[in-house]
Amino acid sequence: MQVCDASGRFIEYWGFKAIHGRVWTLVALRAAPLSQTEIATTLGVSRSLVSGAVAELVDYGLLRAVGTHRNAPYEAVMDFWPTIADVLRTREWMLLEGARVALEGAIDEAEYAQATDEPVLYDVERMRLLLALTEVGQSLLRILIGMRMPRGGERFATWLKNASGLVGKLRRLV
Repeated sequence: MQVCDASGRFIEYWGFKAIHGRVWTLVALRAAPLSQTEIATTLGVSRSLVSGAVAELVDYGLLRAVGTHRNAPYEAVMDFWPTIADVLRTREWMLLEGARVALEGAIDEAEYAQATDEPVLYDVERMRLLLALTEVGQSLLRILIGMRMPRGGERFATWLKNASGLVGKLRRLV
């Protein structure tokens, strides 16, 4: 349960409901598929909370029913990278893009003010620096979105090692 709770807190930190992380982690770690009733009992939450979370996790492509009957148990979809990439693309990318467009507009306004001898209240070079950092962030995000997580434990371990090495190199650059 500590792992489920920790996953729930992590997922909640990223703006989702903690129950999503708790349910997915429980189902992912169990050796056999679980019914919604078993999930609710194990996590000590209401069946209706689990029902909503399971429906959303199915919509995200992170859980799937095993069978077609009404109370079919669920198993976790372990190829979760497409879901993560979709969230990065629709949420984080749009946040960075909004910042980039705003910075470009601010730079244009400041340059126009300079050209017309109007007072410029903000440091244009600092704005350009922030724009460059935003574009670097977008480049890194583009790499993450384009990555595919390999299937299979051994290939995943190699992928994770390579990704960790990339992050380490980026830290040293900063």
